[in-house]
Amino acid sequence: MINKRLLIKNLLAHNDESSFYDKKRQLNLHSREGKGKFLKHICALSNSNPNNNSYIVVGVEDQDNEIVGDDFFDDSRIQNLVNAFLENPPKIQYENVPFPNLPKDKVVGLVTIKPKSKISYFKKGIHTILANSVFIRRGSNSIPLEEHEEIEKSNQNTETVIGIENSSRNSIQYTLDGVIDFMNFRHKDMSPKYHVFKELFVICWAGVPKKLREKTYLSRVDIELINEQIKLFYSAQDVVTIDYNDDTFTITEYVPLGLNDKTSYYPLEEQTIHFFDNGYYKIDRQMLFQPPEFNRKMLHHIYNSNIALLRKLEKEMSLSEREMKDLENLPSTFMICHLNGFEDARQKLIDAKLLLKPYKNIYSSFKEALRVLRKMKYDVQ
Repeated sequence: MINKRLLIKNLLAHNDESSFYDKKRQLNLHSREGKGKFLKHICALSNSNPNNNSYIVVGVEDQDNEIVGDDFFDDSRIQNLVNAFLENPPKIQYENVPFPNLPKDKVVGLVTIKPKSKISYFKKGIHTILANSVFIRRGSNSIPLEEHEEIEKSNQNTETVIGIENSSRNSIQYTLDGVIDFMNFRHKDMSPKYHVFKELFVICWAGVPKKLREKTYLSRVDIELINEQIKLFYSAQDVVTIDYNDDTFTITEYVPLGLNDKTSYYPLEEQTIHFFDNGYYKIDRQMLFQPPEFNRKMLHHIYNSNIALLRKLEKEMSLSEREMKDLENLPSTFMICHLNGFEDARQKLIDAKLLLKPYKNIYSSFKEALRVLRKMKYDVQ
C-alpha cells in the first residue's frame, strides 16, 4: 500500500519534471483552454509511459518545488473528460493528499495515469489542439508528435518509477502517526472518530453534528483514509451522513439549497468504500441528486438582480445592506437558476470569480457551488 504523501515527496525529490511526471500550481478545468492543457499532458505522459504509472502533482510551485496546495477536488468524473476527447484514453485517478504545513482546506492533488499499450490521440479538437493530434513527453515538455514520427517504445522509466513507488510504501509507524495527528491535534475539538477495516485500513473522520428533522448530519467534515494519506471528503459548507459496517464505509453528501434560507438538504452523491480481506479496496459512487424546482418568475427576478449586483461590483459601486445580503446568496442562487434551466447562470458565476474573491465567505460559497455543479454534470463542451 502506497503512502501518497511519501510518493509526492519522492517524486519532487527525484529530479525536475520528467517524461513520467509533471507538476502544476493548479488545474483550471472551467475553461476550454485549461481543459486542453490538462488533456495534452495526460496524452503525452500516457504515450511516453506504456509500461509504468505516470503522475501529475498539483499544488506545487514550478520554480522551487514549494508545496503551496490547492483546493480539495473531488470530481470522480474527471475520467469522463479524458474519455470524451482522447481515443484510447488511459485510466486516471485524482486523489487529494493532506500535508501538515497546509491549511485545513488545502491539499496537494495527485493524478495517477495508469499504463496502457495503445497510443492516445485527440479524437476531437479543443481550444488550439486539433483532432488527431498526438503528444509525447520530451524531458519536462509535452510536445506534439510530428507527422510520420514514431513513438519510441522504451522501458527506460519503469525501473525508476517502481523504485520511487517501492520507497513510498506505507508502514505501521506512518499509520499510527497519521491517526494520532488526526485525532489529537488537527481535529481534537470536533469529536473525531476512527474505525479499522479488515485489520488493515483505518478511516478517520471529524465534523460538527447538527440535527434537523430527526436526522443528524455532519458539517465542516474531514474524512481521511490514513493508510494512503488521502482525503476522501472535505467541505466547509455542505453536510454528510456516515454509515459503516465491517466491510464498507459510506458517505452520503447533501446540498443545502433554498431561496430564502438553506435549511432544505438535497442528497447529492453517495460514496461507498468497499474493503476486502486481500488488502484491496474500491470506491463506488452513485449520483443521487434531483434538482428542486422553483417558481420561474421569481427566478427571473433573482437572476436579473444577480446580474445587476455584478455590474455594480465591476463599477466599484458601494452596495446597500440588502444588496450585500443578496451578494452572500449569489453563488447559491445562481446555482439554483442553472438547475432550473437558466443556461448562462453557470458561466456567469464562473466569470464572477475575480469580483467575488475579495469577499472571503462569499468566495468560499462560490467555490462550493462550482464544486457541486461540477459533480452534477461534467461539462466537456
